[in-house]
Amino acid sequence: MDEAKRKRLEENGWKVGTVSEFLELTTEEAALIEIKLALSRNLKERRQKLMTQTELAEKLHSSQPRIAKAENGDASVSIELLIRAMLATGATPQEIGKVIAQVG
Repeated sequence: MDEAKRKRLEENGWKVGTVSEFLELTTEEAALIEIKLALSRNLKERRQKLMTQTELAEKLHSSQPRIAKAENGDASVSIELLIRAMLATGATPQEIGKVIAQVG
């Protein structure tokens, strides 16, 4: 947001800040969310090149709706499932580490 817009909003009584500030997230909580979202996006990109959600679900003994949730960053999906799914698409631990390292 540009500074002029920020100033106008604040002059009109609006509080301007980040999502983390609004939700009162700790630095660690915000980082965890960013990591999960990065893994979700990468999983979707990888999976789309290789297989359907149903095929990936079968490899993981899971369900297609669960894979859809994983790819869309649903809060109910664990990092463990995201990593297992990425490994099932052929990602190496090093590639997963690079995705995480790019966060922040």
